[in-house]
Amino acid sequence: MAEKQDLIVGLDIGTTKVCAIVGEINDTGNLEIIGLGSHPSFGLKRGVVVNIEKTVESIKSAIEEAERMAGCEIQNVIVGIAGGHIKGVSGHGMITLRNREVTKRDVDRVIESANALMIPADREIIHVIPQEYIVDGENGIKDPVGIYGIKLETNVHIVTGQVTAAQNLVKCIHSSGMDVSDIVLEQLASSEAVLTEDEKEIGCVLIDIGGGTSDIAIFSSGSIRYTENLTLGGDHLDRDVALGLSTPLAESRKLKEKHGVALSELVSSEDLVQVESVSGRKAKHVSKRDLSMIIEPRMEEIFEFVKREIIKSGYRDLLPAGAIITGGTIKMHGTVELAERVLGMPVRMGIPTQVGGISDILANPIYSTGVGLVQHGFSSNGDGKIRIRDENIFGKVFDGMKNWFQEFF
Repeated sequence: MAEKQDLIVGLDIGTTKVCAIVGEINDTGNLEIIGLGSHPSFGLKRGVVVNIEKTVESIKSAIEEAERMAGCEIQNVIVGIAGGHIKGVSGHGMITLRNREVTKRDVDRVIESANALMIPADREIIHVIPQEYIVDGENGIKDPVGIYGIKLETNVHIVTGQVTAAQNLVKCIHSSGMDVSDIVLEQLASSEAVLTEDEKEIGCVLIDIGGGTSDIAIFSSGSIRYTENLTLGGDHLDRDVALGLSTPLAESRKLKEKHGVALSELVSSEDLVQVESVSGRKAKHVSKRDLSMIIEPRMEEIFEFVKREIIKSGYRDLLPAGAIITGGTIKMHGTVELAERVLGMPVRMGIPTQVGGISDILANPIYSTGVGLVQHGFSSNGDGKIRIRDENIFGKVFDGMKNWFQEFF
């Protein structure tokens, strides 16, 4: 297979699955998704690599499937990062202009000054996201270039991650025979795929519930305002079902995906499902209501933790667009209704819809992060040509990420 130069590949390495999505810039300059590969993930725990060999095997399998569908050879990927080690903090930068026009170089300088805060040696900056610019006390400016002033300031959201967690992620990709062109926070990638510009502008919260983590991102006035990663996700439901029904973990996951309902009042106790028992014992039948009554408390707990983070952010009353939920775990019937009940705001399911190509296959919340990673690469002018061979990736890709977030405005 030949390598295509106009490919953008997103690699979502999750706790329960590895998903590779191939995008191509067509002759008209638009993005089309032409390939998809997915494989169960066995080497991650709560979004962090715990087994290099198993993770590499899962990556290779997903990539090979995507290559077959797209008819190409994949050499570079944009990878998502998540996990409890990810932290977001607010920052502020300021420079003097000496009564002249603001230039793009000034914007770069003020962003650099904003991230000059004390970061522990075991952490590194992943994203510095400008929220607004301030020129001589006039705030709310989205693009200050060309404005005269004496002092330029910016408020930013800084996302940091544990260096070793990212190094292990990059090592797995390199061991799979590929390079990393960018690292992107997973909920920011998902926001590219499922949020509208209006929702980002008037205020909303994105909740991406995957297998090992639940990732939160709050948007207001067109920019990210708050991020958090909770180490709770769909694999906790799987374990609850396995314990509650005395069934193997793999069987409990199938039960959740096929018959799971997040709100028990929506299902009848007369509907029965067959449950395989452990150690070759005879299979039994349980009601869907009983299954749902195991799932509902855990889903309610996840949304309660999300609610606490929304309150903690200070934006609880500034989210008129409500919550957008995505990720594989939210596919269960009743999840939207339960989320509305717990969060006390309008909730909709977020699925990738604004892509060409195999859009009918991708209209599924499990692909939100993968599609968003491809869209990230497209909005960054499809730059997948960075070659990185050392594990300390952050310094090499920081400038590219910073430029993309400036284009966010």
